[in-house]
Amino acid sequence: MISWGWRSQIHWCSKYVFGNISGQKNRSLRSLSRCCHQKTSGSCLDPEIRTFLEENTEIISCGNLTPEIRLRLLTPRCRFWKEKAALWPYKDPYWAIYWPGGQGLSRYLLDNPSVVRTKSVLDLGSGCGATAIAAVMSGATEVVANDVDPIAGAALMLNCELNNLHPFPFLTGNLIGSDVCKWDVVVLGDMFYSEELANSLHQWLKKCICAHGTKVLIGDPGRPHFVSHQIQSQLHKITEYALPESTQQENYGSASTLVWNYRP
Repeated sequence: MISWGWRSQIHWCSKYVFGNISGQKNRSLRSLSRCCHQKTSGSCLDPEIRTFLEENTEIISCGNLTPEIRLRLLTPRCRFWKEKAALWPYKDPYWAIYWPGGQGLSRYLLDNPSVVRTKSVLDLGSGCGATAIAAVMSGATEVVANDVDPIAGAALMLNCELNNLHPFPFLTGNLIGSDVCKWDVVVLGDMFYSEELANSLHQWLKKCICAHGTKVLIGDPGRPHFVSHQIQSQLHKITEYALPESTQQENYGSASTLVWNYRP
């Protein structure tokens, strides 16, 4: 079990934090952030960041719901699994865990490719990018991954390489509350971590649906701020997946994850 506080005290950050990054890493991260701030093909991955991620993650394709997808993640065999958080030179790596909501969404898209085939898809809070990758594998014609952490964008580039996919656009920044763009499908997993965030998501997703008829799919294993939120009355359960034992152990015993369609 990871000993870092970031796993038990996970939160949403809408701004980048560079204060603890110095020297070349600071310059590399700022360069990556500028590169990813707009939609890009992912061709500008800084060599230092690539090397760091390759040395401090493990390639995984088992122990989760989507063995078809290979991902670079933090595992018990990685240095930073139990290392002091202060020694990690970038923002807390929430992207480095394949959270259960994302696993459920990715499994659902792989099993039901017609949901996204020939459609435009936004993976909101994409983390490791697994659900965005699943959308590409399922035939989506346009996929954009979004996360507030530019290092998640770097990880996504590496994960695309692992799955023999051309890098697709990654957009950094907090989209919640911004002007809504036209997306056929918006997918988001494991994002209901606070009442404030749940309220903001609720309103922004509702605007997407009202403005463009967007289909919204939510993956969540049943976190308190999700199951107790007023959005529950407007959700329609699509499916439920039993989580592999290793995922259960990493997520405090959560036995299953669900996929919901939000229809206000």
